[in-house]
Amino acid sequence: MKAALVFRLKYRLDDGAIVEMVIWRLPQPVIGSGHGFKYRLYFGKDGKRIVGYDNERGKGDHRHLRGRESAYRFTSPDRLIADFLADVENARSKR
Repeated sequence: MKAALVFRLKYRLDDGAIVEMVIWRLPQPVIGSGHGFKYRLYFGKDGKRIVGYDNERGKGDHRHLRGRESAYRFTSPDRLIADFLADVENARSKR
């Protein structure tokens, strides 16, 4: 089995910020993650990341919130998207 795209969405908000979410199903987990998904979720403006979630090889599941990186507990793609969008909404309300 090859990597299979599960979800992809990219859009620009009225203020010019970008939201992009990409999730793949993999035949084997990424090193550092215990599940079969690879993902990158991004919210940023003017080339600066405000919120990001990814599971970079060797680093495992983690998120970036306003320049700070912390571990993230992945449970499912749906929960991942919900958590990301909640952080995006929170970041947007603090502007």
